[in-house]
Amino acid sequence: MATKGKTRMPAPRGSRDPARGDRWRRRIPVGAELRPGSGVHFRVWAPDSSRVNVVLEAGPGAGKSVPLKAERDGYFSGFASEAGAGTHYRLSLDGGDLMLDPASRFQPEGPHGPSAVIDPSAFPWTDAAWEGPGVDEPRSFYELHAGTFTPEGTWSAAQEHLPYLADLGITVLELMPVAEFPGRFGWSYDGVCLFAPFHGYGHPDDLRRFVDEAHRLGLAVILDVVYNHLGPDGNVLKRITPKYFSKKFMTDWGEPLNFDEAGSTQVREFILANVRYWIAEFHLDGMRIDATQSLLDESKPHIVEEIAPAVRAAAPGRRVLVVGESEPQQARLLRPESAGGCGFDMIWSDDFHHSAMVAATGYREAYYGDYLGNAQEMVSVLKRGWLYQGQWNLRQSKRRGTPTFDLPPSAFIVYLQNHDQLANSARGDRLSELTSRGRLRALTAALILGPGTPLLFQGQEFAASSPFLYFCDLNPEIAAMVLEGRRKFFRQFPSLATPEMQARVPLPNDPAIFRRSILDHSERGEGVHAEALLMHRDLLRLRRDDATLRGGHRQGEIDGAVLGPEAFVIRYFSPQGGGEDRLLLVNLGPELNLKVVTEPLLAPPESRRWHLAWSSESPQYGGSGATEPESEELNWRLAGHSASFLDTIEARSDEHRDPKGSI
Repeated sequence: MATKGKTRMPAPRGSRDPARGDRWRRRIPVGAELRPGSGVHFRVWAPDSSRVNVVLEAGPGAGKSVPLKAERDGYFSGFASEAGAGTHYRLSLDGGDLMLDPASRFQPEGPHGPSAVIDPSAFPWTDAAWEGPGVDEPRSFYELHAGTFTPEGTWSAAQEHLPYLADLGITVLELMPVAEFPGRFGWSYDGVCLFAPFHGYGHPDDLRRFVDEAHRLGLAVILDVVYNHLGPDGNVLKRITPKYFSKKFMTDWGEPLNFDEAGSTQVREFILANVRYWIAEFHLDGMRIDATQSLLDESKPHIVEEIAPAVRAAAPGRRVLVVGESEPQQARLLRPESAGGCGFDMIWSDDFHHSAMVAATGYREAYYGDYLGNAQEMVSVLKRGWLYQGQWNLRQSKRRGTPTFDLPPSAFIVYLQNHDQLANSARGDRLSELTSRGRLRALTAALILGPGTPLLFQGQEFAASSPFLYFCDLNPEIAAMVLEGRRKFFRQFPSLATPEMQARVPLPNDPAIFRRSILDHSERGEGVHAEALLMHRDLLRLRRDDATLRGGHRQGEIDGAVLGPEAFVIRYFSPQGGGEDRLLLVNLGPELNLKVVTEPLLAPPESRRWHLAWSSESPQYGGSGATEPESEELNWRLAGHSASFLDTIEARSDEHRDPKGSI
């Protein structure tokens, strides 16, 4: 077992070319790498083997078998002067069956076919001036699944929509995992080749071209990565050595990787090399680390603590983002390494989603039962990022979460839809199918104009009619096991535990399930879809252009209050002063009339008065017409199922009736 203060093995500085007798630096410590003018260098960790051969199957050097030389610590390496870019190869350990390279950069025929040598230096990048995600800009995330974002399901097809996303007001694209997986379609949370982008989306250079074009348009691109487990089909790591996996831990998804037992030094090196690889070779702008709580490690430093430094080291001179997911809500992820934290920049907030879902639908089964969906929750989660910060949770029978009072709300990524929560509804229904249009518009305003950092899931911006279901093209035996696992998960929801609903849980390897999840971009110009798109575009533009909103996403610059059972206000205090405060009013219930107003947050800045700058009830969004929320006749009136955003203008001289001569 690893111990405190353990020295990590550094990545190899170079390898000797037996034909030339000189040294050469590898990009990453494992895999196949081209040496200009000298073939390909191969390196693999196989500590349980005595012989490792690379068999060249196609392309340059086809028909050759190249023995690798044993190094210390279980590594084998060697040059194949005959090989080159495009060579297809496999590994043979101790004369056994051929298998893919666990650090393969491309699997042109999937995980059961040969690996391919890729030359990452051949791509003609044009983003030398790109500095990474902006420092001061209010960020807006967009989660994208390459296989369903377009009917073609390729990087090239997705690239054609990048100008649309830039015009929409998105600043950061978050790609769902892309690591090679078996079959024709999947989510890639069951990836098996962590260095190989899924071949069905295109060549690795197609992904590079996608990122390069995104940068040209001012869009950052981060990648969702899964380091807590690998998929069951096509995974060769355990065939190479069981040391890749933990003997003492287990996750909900299978065996976790080994970060603290015998062999963990090399496993950690493998994962941290993967972190550096995606950032350096694809110019990605950061990572979203899936289920950090399931990266299990009793050694010091914890593997999660090593990820953010690795991301930043791989992008010298560029800004990057490290985003985390933490079901137990550990704020330590967001604190700097100097304060004992992990140095992440941002983290997902399921609390916002769950409370908003209860408010929108009244649905409180399973984990939604931990939420009330009332105005107090919405104010608290918008101000504090998480609701659970150490309170006792009856359903989990433990305290959940840690305090975030020192953290800015903008560090929390909030959402009304994401890949998990859509699929967890069994039918993959969009929120636009589950609630009223008025409530949806109001919640969308809270999402985008609130102090958190909004994330949209692909198609959400135009109220896409397509669901998003769980799909994976696994072999029938494994697919049946996955289906039973899905049914078991849904049994925590009483309505989904009935025999009728259990029978309706879709088979994940049904191609029809995948096809139903593909976006239809032609909807963007039609009826309610066009209205939804216009509203999202206007809200994102307002969030970007309003000076107070741009600067008011830190603690101390916002406050909030409950105005009614389902109504609340968020106030932004202008960092520049001058009375340029802003109000966000949200009412998820029936019309609310406030004749007596004792809430100080509703008082305008001195010598100013409130002015309606935006309303979810605008007819162009499908609303019933917008009026000023404040008037001398009614005092305050909040329309039902609506949101309003108020700026300030100069007050009339007759609004203040203090007698002349008063102080």
